[in-house]
Amino acid sequence: MDYETKGEISVTINNKPFTTYHYSKDRAKPVLYPILGPSGKRMVRDWPLKKDSPNEAHDHPHHESLWYTHGDVNGISFWHVGEKMGKIRHKEFIKKGKDEIITKNDWYSPKGIVQCSDKTRIRFFALPNGGRGVDYEVTIIASNGDVKFGDTKEGSMGIRTHPALRLKGDVATGKAINNNGVSGRAVWGKPAKWLYYWGKIEATEVGIGIFDHPTNPRHPTTWHARDYGLIAANPFGYSHFQGKPRGTGDLIIKDGEKITFRYAFVFLNGDNKNSGVGNIYTKWVFSDAKL
Repeated sequence: MDYETKGEISVTINNKPFTTYHYSKDRAKPVLYPILGPSGKRMVRDWPLKKDSPNEAHDHPHHESLWYTHGDVNGISFWHVGEKMGKIRHKEFIKKGKDEIITKNDWYSPKGIVQCSDKTRIRFFALPNGGRGVDYEVTIIASNGDVKFGDTKEGSMGIRTHPALRLKGDVATGKAINNNGVSGRAVWGKPAKWLYYWGKIEATEVGIGIFDHPTNPRHPTTWHARDYGLIAANPFGYSHFQGKPRGTGDLIIKDGEKITFRYAFVFLNGDNKNSGVGNIYTKWVFSDAKL
């Protein structure tokens, strides 16, 4: 960690700015923003966290840079924002280390009732050739009765890319592929170990890889990944992704029990071939986030 102000922790890698963890109580959820990749280039959307950034589509205000939420938790949406939606509130830090933070959060209904809690561990790491990474592990705890993560496409471990990495749009240069070779818009709803979106930001080819860990429930996850720059690992939305009966993807955590999901985001130079994203995924799986 570099420094902390009220509701924010700034993170550097090799003494250069990387990201900031935002967790103030006026937020609907904790987020990481901005995220600076190779050569210090911004890799995520600015809006709605920054209002006046050019070439930004003012859609989906709940797509805030990088975050973890879900659209059906005991019937309540934490994915969307608004008075009738759930909110994830920071409770405490367990650890604030040099390259790692561990937090506890409570998930509140619009009426202020805790639906569940989480323990989230976020690690930050450097990669060769200027690459950077975030290892994001979320343990959902049924702290106040049974909790159901419902079958919906609206979730869960998400990122919204820089406009240039979109597959469509005025400044879009993006392409997408998963580890199975499925590409473009067809990656939506497909199970995969990882996805990679890449394109040119300020004439430099860069990309974002999102990894699903083999220990995760329902690995390889299905993906709510869109051509407008949303990429979200979602192992719940089977009725949407696979046309199965509604509720097939429901996951129930019994009172007092917990379940853990682990993901990684890597910000790299290069396209799907010369970035080495597949090899980086393999190393991550067999590492402790120290790549």
